[in-house]
Amino acid sequence: MLKKNLKAVTALSLAVSISLPATAALAGDSDPSVLVPLRSTAQSLGAKVDWSQAEQSVTVTKNNQTLIVRLGHKHTVLLNGKEIALRTPVQVKDGSVVIDSEILNQALAGLAVESDPADAFIEALQAGNGSAAASLTAESIAPVLQPALLNGLWSNYEQLFGKVKGQATKTETVNSVHRSVSYTFVTEAAGFQIILRLNEAGKVDDYYINTSLPQDYQKPAYERAGAYTEQEITVGGGALALPGTLTLPAGIDTGTAPFPAVVLVHGSGPQDRDSTIGGAKVFRDLAVGLAAQGIAVLRYDKVTYEHSLKVSLDPTFTLKRETVDDALAAVELLKGMDNIDSSRIYVAGHSQGGYAVPLMIQEDAGKSIAGAIILAGPAGKFADILALQQKELVARVKQIGIDSTPYEQQAAQFIAIADIVNDPQYTTENMPDNFPIQPAFWWFEQKNYTASELAAKQSGPLLILQGENDWQVPAGQFDLWKQALKNRSDAEYKLYPKVNHLLSEYDGLSIGSEYVTPSNVKESIIEDIASWINRVKP
Repeated sequence: MLKKNLKAVTALSLAVSISLPATAALAGDSDPSVLVPLRSTAQSLGAKVDWSQAEQSVTVTKNNQTLIVRLGHKHTVLLNGKEIALRTPVQVKDGSVVIDSEILNQALAGLAVESDPADAFIEALQAGNGSAAASLTAESIAPVLQPALLNGLWSNYEQLFGKVKGQATKTETVNSVHRSVSYTFVTEAAGFQIILRLNEAGKVDDYYINTSLPQDYQKPAYERAGAYTEQEITVGGGALALPGTLTLPAGIDTGTAPFPAVVLVHGSGPQDRDSTIGGAKVFRDLAVGLAAQGIAVLRYDKVTYEHSLKVSLDPTFTLKRETVDDALAAVELLKGMDNIDSSRIYVAGHSQGGYAVPLMIQEDAGKSIAGAIILAGPAGKFADILALQQKELVARVKQIGIDSTPYEQQAAQFIAIADIVNDPQYTTENMPDNFPIQPAFWWFEQKNYTASELAAKQSGPLLILQGENDWQVPAGQFDLWKQALKNRSDAEYKLYPKVNHLLSEYDGLSIGSEYVTPSNVKESIIEDIASWINRVKP
């Protein structure tokens, strides 16, 4: 989405507002673990071992101790119902499950086992024990998450979000880059979520505050069982590598490999690979829908989502590094896959991702992109659309009959920000003090970039799709694209009645409040994309 949430920015800034010189991590990595076969070793210690095919788990029992090893949760085990982090992930070698010998011995001997470092970090935050929390951070973020800052972080959260009620709900996922542990806290006001991303050494490698709590999601009616397969992939490498999913067609009616492929590129703000917004998963819908049409789809967690804190520490972070570079890395990854037709790789950008499409085309030195799709992408300058969407929202609220006062106050804030960005006196060399949305460099580095003007100088198949019911990128932007590209014969356009910014059909006047309700990408949008890809074959 294009709108920058000032409250969310404020919340995150609590963790990054103090700039300190770089220091070494406060604690080193653990010694390497010794891995042993789980079944034979446990039995040699007098334990009973049971395998559950349905749960894909091994249960080891001895006396009053119960150890459960789950192949779907390789970084943790359950000991008497309590989740315990492992120094080294569970592995399967030559058909046998192998595990850290130390934790197996401790568990069956009834000895105390070290708790999950993610839990320990949260407990230290709540206790105001900054030193304990800092000792659990990785070198990548240790310079900013210093004890002095961590001491008061929890009290700051409670001032912002209200007092926490009850215990947090904990969930975790493991991808090719991190083990991510989410803690959802319910407060007197609403709630918030802390997401910790741990590296292989069990250190907190990144930290993200989410003020938009997860909503229910429903699978689209057009999702077909058995029409696709999915595999975990990694885009890029190094400290900012991104985990993702490659969705591949399956079944006799989808054709055979190599497949054409689409790289999905996110809108603004931290977004997961599904582009989860309220009750919608825009990119998941596109992936399963296109796969059923015989088209592979690559989607990945955005760098500002997987490495939120690390990138926020970069004062010269740019749109290119936020969006363009990773999209091109994803294209290059697909080019090296045997089951992908390297001559038919497309990029599809939603919202800010669509705005950045011309930059992707410009930076594609190897001409690896066969064509591009812009989904609800702004045609003009980013600061201008920031102001425009707020004016559109106020107008819609008035039309519905809702009190427009808070919306007008919010609009005034964002319009003032847009005016500052557009002020010719300000550049990357001369930025205003205390700019309210950080990093300020991001805004001023691309203040003169107009997406449609750059696209007018380019060539190659281009499909521009827009919803009439979109307040974040109003339909007038669609007309700007058509006007700017009037001399291009390779651009196609389609406008969808009732469709909002999340590419779903909504009968009412969209003001964003409907985003919390489960919704899906309109099926005809997926069909139109698939039809276009099949028509523009090289």
